[in-house]
Amino acid sequence: MSARPLTLDADGLPLSALVAEPAEPAAQPRALVLAVHGRGMRAAYFDGPADPATSLLAHGARHGHTVLAVDRPGHGASAAHLPAGALIADQGTAIAAALADYARTRPVGAGVLLLAHSFGGKIALHLAAHWPRHLPPLLGVDVSGLAQHYAPGAWDRAETLAAGATRLNWGPLNLYPPGTFHAARRLLTPVPALENRELATWPARFARLAARIHVPVRLTFADHEAWWNLDGQDLTAAFPPGTATVHHHRGAGHNLSLARTAPAYHQNALTFADHHLPTPHQPA
Repeated sequence: MSARPLTLDADGLPLSALVAEPAEPAAQPRALVLAVHGRGMRAAYFDGPADPATSLLAHGARHGHTVLAVDRPGHGASAAHLPAGALIADQGTAIAAALADYARTRPVGAGVLLLAHSFGGKIALHLAAHWPRHLPPLLGVDVSGLAQHYAPGAWDRAETLAAGATRLNWGPLNLYPPGTFHAARRLLTPVPALENRELATWPARFARLAARIHVPVRLTFADHEAWWNLDGQDLTAAFPPGTATVHHHRGAGHNLSLARTAPAYHQNALTFADHHLPTPHQPA
């Protein structure tokens, strides 16, 4: 059930990825979890660099899901093709094409759960709001570390856009297993320039995207989340009534899939996916 690398064809753009599939190759997965990483990271964020056994990729495969974690456009194999990266909508288009490429030759089960972290959540919400009809059914969206409004001071100083924003990106360092920060060096990549262009317009864009989403959405926030303004707000107000729920995850900072408590978060996300699988008498 270890993750293996592959390269997907996103309409001519190569997207590198990691995939972990259920142990029994002849079995259909319950569903496919499409994982989308945040700023300055790569798909290996979901491979638990300090302890792969606790990663989303390993956890999902053990529980009968296929987990496909893609390097977003501008990262990994596509970096040389897109040195400035790509805007949110263009990233969504490319990831949708990569998913279609995967699904042409491999089973995906009942459908797709989009699971995304931080900036990757912007891509996931765009995808969910514009889900192509030719793709497998979208079952739901689980986004961690992303809200509508930035916390005061989070984006208005240049240094917070750099990888050195320790408090914002990590929270208390004792929340992470020994070896995390050494192992995480292989995850870090430069932030492509185009990813900064749409930062200021995100609050309005969040509202527009959320209003178009009609599948279940779970917004997950670590208890040491510092990028976003979470106080005194209805974090689900922009979504259609009954669509979105909020989960507060204890014992983690912004990069919660790397925290000591990551296995509990991954289990909760997979349970969320399972809850929205179609029953045998329902169409997918």
